[in-house]
Amino acid sequence: MHRFAHRLRMALALAAATIPFTSTCQAVTIDMVTVGNPGNAPDTRYNGVSVGSVDHVYQIGKYEVTAGQYTEFLNAVAKDDPNGLYNTFMVSSYGANIQRTGSSPNYSYSVAPDWADRPVNYVSLWDAARFANWLDNGQPTGPQGPGTTEDGAYLNIGNHATFARQPGARFFIPTENEWYKAAYHKNDGVTGNYWDYPTASDTAPINTLPDPGNHANFYDVFGTGSNNYTIGSPYYRTEVGEFENSTSPYGTFDQGGNAWEWNETVVSSSSRGLRGGSFATSSVILLASYFDDTLFPMFEYSDVGLRVASLIPEPASITLCLAGVLMLALRRVRK
Repeated sequence: MHRFAHRLRMALALAAATIPFTSTCQAVTIDMVTVGNPGNAPDTRYNGVSVGSVDHVYQIGKYEVTAGQYTEFLNAVAKDDPNGLYNTFMVSSYGANIQRTGSSPNYSYSVAPDWADRPVNYVSLWDAARFANWLDNGQPTGPQGPGTTEDGAYLNIGNHATFARQPGARFFIPTENEWYKAAYHKNDGVTGNYWDYPTASDTAPINTLPDPGNHANFYDVFGTGSNNYTIGSPYYRTEVGEFENSTSPYGTFDQGGNAWEWNETVVSSSSRGLRGGSFATSSVILLASYFDDTLFPMFEYSDVGLRVASLIPEPASITLCLAGVLMLALRRVRK
């Protein structure tokens, strides 16, 4: 009994040292921040539009989804790629430099280390939904279909009229309200107080590095030559989190600039919303008041990526995750 207790203490210590504060126990870890203050008042400052009120606590990605994370997704489900999750423009001059080799049904994917932590691009809303489904299903490996990419958080991918988040979805594309609150709300209770920019400022950010605060990756229309871009060719997009002193009040990075991000909110009979601007847009687009950009959900562009959100993990899920790590730790101790 004494020996078992000793092993259990060792295992618990090892488990505590190895469990990251992330929303999954799988290969791709999505760092999340919690967005609280449920029932906050909306932002009503602009043309009578009400936006940003959310009635529940949720989590949202601390960073944009990276090329490295998307490469893991492709290797898991796109050895054959009937839904076009990979875009060959990913290796163009503006792409995320995700390389595909081989032939169907034996494709493989790779990304160089200096590109892996930059946001993925050339993803449609449908690609983003399938990535969310894959996370929701526990990051399985297998052909694209039920249990991997075609169910989970979303059904009817590709059908704009019937596509919607499913009840109980654990990983998903944020709505405009969820995205907006994480970016602009002042995190000061259930107020309707919002910043103009997602860098916790009412002053336009600057697009240079290093970052002393209130900086972001966007195109400076007043710059000259290469100074228009934050970093320019070949990357254009900075590594996620590089603007270390310019988070939103909830702790997210790059909700202004770097890459546009999908939200799941229906804008019209044929389009969904985008938010945040990119390395190729001016600081005006980073403003909370900028409501104009929408996109057909099947479109893929060089400056469009994604950020995922999630529900707060249920205690049972946390327990199962801990149990799995604990069993692994016990095996290591026995050795």
